[in-house]
Amino acid sequence: MLRAWLALALLTCSAARGQAPSYSAANIVNAVSYAPGPFAPNSVVSIFGSNLAWDPGLFVNTSTTTLPQNLDSVSVYVDFKPAPLLMVSQGQINFLIPSDEIAGDALIQVSRQGVPGPRVTVSLVSAAPTLFPSTDGYVLAEDWNNAGAVIASDSPAHPGDTIILFVTGLGAVQVRGDVYDIASLATSISSPSSLKVLLDGTAVGPMYIKYAGLTPGWAGLYQINLLLPAGTGNDPAIQVTLAGQSSQPGLKLAVR
Repeated sequence: MLRAWLALALLTCSAARGQAPSYSAANIVNAVSYAPGPFAPNSVVSIFGSNLAWDPGLFVNTSTTTLPQNLDSVSVYVDFKPAPLLMVSQGQINFLIPSDEIAGDALIQVSRQGVPGPRVTVSLVSAAPTLFPSTDGYVLAEDWNNAGAVIASDSPAHPGDTIILFVTGLGAVQVRGDVYDIASLATSISSPSSLKVLLDGTAVGPMYIKYAGLTPGWAGLYQINLLLPAGTGNDPAIQVTLAGQSSQPGLKLAVR
């Protein structure tokens, strides 16, 4: 159930129509938090605008192992290279920042059937962690021992449990594949020792982070396998930090 929700969250669409693609830098946001950036390599990013595609909503097949450079005659260029696409619609495009991009300014441009939109500049950083939120202020997480069991306010985790946190924006991994390939194997992030998980503002010990890396079979999705320390309080505030960037504030982890 949680994996299906994540797929929808990564692929959601809306609507619009017209001539040349129209959008601005303010319309390019993190697809999970809708924050305006900065973005990390392999982050899921949304472009909102008008005239972005002909189709009201065209999605990549969820069983694919390779993401396309073109959908419905639409491409998104990042520094003049076609980016991996997740979905296109008349009013929204979801795509990945190519995993081989580096920190600094980057140019983004949409082309629909050869008709280009404006070139806009966005900021890239090596990591921009973003947790998946639920509608009630909790972070989305899963019970590691019971695959598919969602941790929520009515089914909380407990100290001593191992949970899976789902994240986007953790950047480079230790074994880099082709930018259009979806990883089939677990692959750790490049600097796992630099990752921190904060519960109520205090970083858990590194021994509690059992894995931080790609989620096999999912484009742009990472996971953190976390053993909850003894003494973890009820519903702690949770954030993830990496390379000087922090996930969005205001989220809690359901714990009792």
